[in-house]
Amino acid sequence: MTFLVPFDGSALAEAALVRAIEFASVLDEDVLAVSVIPKGNAEYARERGWLDSDEPFELQSVVAALHSQVTNLCPSADFRHLTVDRHASPGTIATRVRQRAQCEDVSMVFVGSDNAGHLVTEVSSVGGTIAADDAYDVVIVRDRTPARIEKLAAASPHRDPKSDFYYPDEPDDSVVRSEPADGP
Repeated sequence: MTFLVPFDGSALAEAALVRAIEFASVLDEDVLAVSVIPKGNAEYARERGWLDSDEPFELQSVVAALHSQVTNLCPSADFRHLTVDRHASPGTIATRVRQRAQCEDVSMVFVGSDNAGHLVTEVSSVGGTIAADDAYDVVIVRDRTPARIEKLAAASPHRDPKSDFYYPDEPDDSVVRSEPADGP
């Protein structure tokens, strides 16, 4: 089974990834971080800290930055990125994450969200929509500073080295998958 973490690079997404690592180390599960990127939307990317204020939007650099952030916290985690239309709504982004969760047959999703725990009808974030799916268990992470985040990351038994970053030549809906250096 696999634990999925929707990953946008935010402090809450990092906290959710660390929580997934904690659970995975106890339950001997895999962790998959999924980032959904609106194609060509530099404003969206800048709001999330994926680009500097004067940096042009380049999908490969955004994916590389997110991938590095994930593997710095959890080197053994798999990473996938999905692309959506430039002006995709939070609902569209959440749907893509839910589709990936279904495709991967995940058992738990770790959502970093300030408001995903409130009534689903009142939630406008991506986290609320993902949390509403009953195909998997959901862990909602609201604390941006989980105890011992660096200590846990350093002590994790899942710190196997990963291969160098690989960016496929697929134009749409491309997937980046990190494999262990000694694996296929």
